[in-house]
Amino acid sequence: MTPHTHSLSQLAKIALEKSLSWYTGKPRYWNYPLNPQLEAIVQEDLKLLQAAYDRIQQPLVRIAVFGLVNRGKSSLLNALVGENLFTTGPTNGITRWPTSVTWTPPSGKPKIELIDTPGLDEIDGETRAILARQISQQADLILFVIAGDITRTEYLTLCQLREALKPIILVFNKVDLFPKVDVDLIYKKLQQLSDATQKPFFTPQDIVFVSAQPKPLLVRVQLPNGEIKEDWETPPPLIKPLQDKILSLLQREGKTLLALNALQMAKQALANIAHKTVVFKKEEAEELIWRYARYKALIVAINPIMFLDLVVGLFSDLFMIRALAKLYGLPITSHEAGLLWNAILKGLASLFVTDFISSLVLGWKKTTAAISSLWENPSAFTTYVSAAAAQAIVAGYNSYLVGKAAQVYLENGCTWGDYGVDTIIAEIIAQSPPQSIIARLCSPSIKAS
Repeated sequence: MTPHTHSLSQLAKIALEKSLSWYTGKPRYWNYPLNPQLEAIVQEDLKLLQAAYDRIQQPLVRIAVFGLVNRGKSSLLNALVGENLFTTGPTNGITRWPTSVTWTPPSGKPKIELIDTPGLDEIDGETRAILARQISQQADLILFVIAGDITRTEYLTLCQLREALKPIILVFNKVDLFPKVDVDLIYKKLQQLSDATQKPFFTPQDIVFVSAQPKPLLVRVQLPNGEIKEDWETPPPLIKPLQDKILSLLQREGKTLLALNALQMAKQALANIAHKTVVFKKEEAEELIWRYARYKALIVAINPIMFLDLVVGLFSDLFMIRALAKLYGLPITSHEAGLLWNAILKGLASLFVTDFISSLVLGWKKTTAAISSLWENPSAFTTYVSAAAAQAIVAGYNSYLVGKAAQVYLENGCTWGDYGVDTIIAEIIAQSPPQSIIARLCSPSIKAS
């Protein structure tokens, strides 16, 4: 159970400190020598882990803007900061790659970095997915800009961003060109799109209407001499609803958003390190698993006492799991090895039942044969040997299967534990107020209020 004596941001910081301390220190090598080749392979992931820790140490909220071409993303950011810092124009594709500026709100805090991105429909699906993943990895909050009906490309990108557990504000820009647009209609459209995947995205409160660069209006002006003149006048940007939404959200959930994103970065780094390590040490791990399988088979074969076979098998597999963790350099204690064993048993319940039954049947046969041999029964020794051989084969093979399952659990379980990254992410989402934008990230159903 995760301790509740700390705030969520403190829990995130502790989790990152523990991960960083382990993976950048010598303890993770256990008794194995430092392998320069493996260190080179995971170097970028260690940098990402360090960057995650730095993020939570230096609070800077990063807000990324996504949308199709001509949705007014750059104009929206210019309106937010009150300056023409992002290039805009009538030609498609003005923004060719991500650019960013720092925005200091009127209150002076928090410090915000705004990131502009290329139009989603200017790049192919694979590149779009990569861009969404890279930018969303940096961002603590997403502004997804639409103007008019939502397209399939927009919806698919929303899916990709939501899979990354990114909080999103849906910004309907150019509202002056769609005077009859209604939040309920937009919400209904989103619900229709999400019905197929059962992944609704927003409540109506997550949708904001703005006009970053309103269309000029033809107005009548009466001159001092009484003459009436018509002239074009550009209204000021309608941007305050979005400014208020962002600032109120950051005031309530800013620290938690930072913590959540830093943990997501760390989770990706840790997953990469574990996977690369498991692949790199594949042959060593295979030899280790077979070695323990042979040990278990031999001990079970020569042991004449039935129930002792089960105990020996259990401890042999526990030692094997711990040895694998040491080989991979993953943070696991004896207690966590026991928890891992329980998880493996649940995943391999049928295997355990088979192993248990075979141990009882073959173990009983072997034990009775051993007792009979004491009375010089000639056939007892043959029975003992055949039962021992059969039990050894079953025990060794089951041990091998447990070892292969342990590899999977170890690769995916390096973020377990009281201060594991996955644990703290779940804690943050669980403890967030029901109406918060974070609490809705994993909600199975979002209904209009």
